[in-house]
Amino acid sequence: MVVGVLAALCGSLAWTLSSSLWRSIKTSLTAWQLNGLKIVIATLFLCPVLLFLPWSEQTNGLMLLMASGALGIALGDSFYFAALRRLGTRRTLTIEALGPLLASFYGMTFLAEIINLKSWFGAILVATSVVIAAFQQPPEKGGSDNRHFSAQRLGLLFALSGVICGVSGAALSRQVLLLGQITPLQSAAIRLLGGLVLIIPWLRKCIRPIPYPRPSQIRWPRILFATLLGTNLGIILQQLALQKLPLGTGVTLLSSSPVMALLLCRYEGDRLRLGGIAASFMAVFGIWLAVTS
Repeated sequence: MVVGVLAALCGSLAWTLSSSLWRSIKTSLTAWQLNGLKIVIATLFLCPVLLFLPWSEQTNGLMLLMASGALGIALGDSFYFAALRRLGTRRTLTIEALGPLLASFYGMTFLAEIINLKSWFGAILVATSVVIAAFQQPPEKGGSDNRHFSAQRLGLLFALSGVICGVSGAALSRQVLLLGQITPLQSAAIRLLGGLVLIIPWLRKCIRPIPYPRPSQIRWPRILFATLLGTNLGIILQQLALQKLPLGTGVTLLSSSPVMALLLCRYEGDRLRLGGIAASFMAVFGIWLAVTS
């Protein structure tokens, strides 16, 4: 239990810090291209793990994990990067707090799980926090183009799309981890491979008409560190938490990023207002009510 709690909290912190790092990187790469670069680097770091996977014994489980990576990492993270540039770290992570609730509704719809009054109250709190976050002013360092209403509306759409893809990927991953035959490290590696398989062909078509921008050397240390922190370490800790903790407890702790993101507001030029603070804490408290009922 203690290992799972520490893994979930550290995973949430790693994802929050890496999100801020990715947003601070000045590049002409699109969200899809940036995510593709991240997936390639992260997969290379875990290549040794891929070489020793039980491909013949666990074929079905590994295929499900690849599909999980395609949804949650290739699609979900691309949408997340697109939202991050427009909304900032704190607001994007607050909207990401809808994920556990969507997972709960999935259980109610497809697994005949019952959602009681406490859960509904949590859902109302999270929905309210998302509305508050949506109407907060965007960070001043986000660029004038990203502060327009159309860009903000598009950012909200990207964030919600990322949540849906992330929850779908997590549901598939959870299904395999419950069998206990694949370790969190192996799960992280195969999910990254699944994301790579999906995004590389699309990136080749996307990049052909445009000269591929070469990042200057000064950006590579930040890119590598953000990848190792948020993608490699973050996914491994996430899988460990889902393995060691009950689903509700693990999801609650992994969703504490909105509060942690409050510490990064000043760095991003994101003015910390009472509404933003209330939205962050309201989201986490609502999730706690919903998934621990």
